[in-house]
Amino acid sequence: MSHLSAERREAVITIAELGEFGLIAAIAELLPASPRPLLGVGDDAAVISAPDRRVVATTDLLIEGRHFRRDWSGPVDIGVKAAAQNLADVAAMGATPTGLLVGLAAPGDLPASWALDLVRGLVAECERAGAPVAGGDVTGADTVMLGITALGDLGGAAPVTRSGARPGDMLAVAGRLGWSAAGLALLQAGPGSRPDGPPAPPGLAALIAAHRRPQPPYPAGPQAARHGATSMIDISDGLVQDAGHIATASGVRLDIDTAALPATQPLRAAAAWLGADWRDWALTGGEDHALVATFPAGAALPDGWIPIGRVHAGSGVRADSQPHAGPGGWSHFR
Repeated sequence: MSHLSAERREAVITIAELGEFGLIAAIAELLPASPRPLLGVGDDAAVISAPDRRVVATTDLLIEGRHFRRDWSGPVDIGVKAAAQNLADVAAMGATPTGLLVGLAAPGDLPASWALDLVRGLVAECERAGAPVAGGDVTGADTVMLGITALGDLGGAAPVTRSGARPGDMLAVAGRLGWSAAGLALLQAGPGSRPDGPPAPPGLAALIAAHRRPQPPYPAGPQAARHGATSMIDISDGLVQDAGHIATASGVRLDIDTAALPATQPLRAAAAWLGADWRDWALTGGEDHALVATFPAGAALPDGWIPIGRVHAGSGVRADSQPHAGPGGWSHFR
């Protein structure tokens, strides 16, 4: 096959035919040069600078059929989502992302082009966050699985945890709410259910795109920390459920004012088309990877943060002063 171009070889062979080290070499060619890792791909381990002398670290496991579907999302989409959900956790601590480590397990008959497009998605999202792919591992498996570790730097500041909310604090969000859940509902309804399939109804394609490729507001995390955020979390499983983690860790009650939730035109249009309530998506939909935080009463919120409620004495999360009925979001073992 030496007479074929690199692009042609990538398109027609599998990762088994490319081989472990051939795949690693092909992946390495896709990683742009970056000053962030002191030592990147090619050795036993990467070396990443830690100016703060503390490292924020988080990890996630993504499994085909559980976290993504190849008939609903292309490999670039899956790469973007895998990076985003980990880098958002770093931002939720008030830190700046500094690097990503990627473990890929896949069946040998997976096209090499699919695996390399996945890497292109990872790289694209890492560039958006300002953190390079610093290394990883590949292995064989019966299905596609991704293990992602994201690292971050606090820049001398204290981490913003889930346990600092106090009665009287404001509750605020940064980023999209309900877009990914609406996109998933549209996929389940049919239109746009394949990356190359029929288009979604006019104006709703952005919601499907948001499900496939979430856009966490990475700078909002460090900005919130600098503005005195008392607690913060990434909304990966649903606003009610993730805000509940703050309530539990802080020993307080969070009251959400649903009238303050950002109701965008695409959300309203999708809800009208599907006969749904957009507030349900905003309150319980996961995978937008927006940030929710609490701030001292009277504090000036950073740009992009929207107040949506208050912190009170008590426990749990309420919407419009009422306990939320039903699940507050996604649960892996429910």
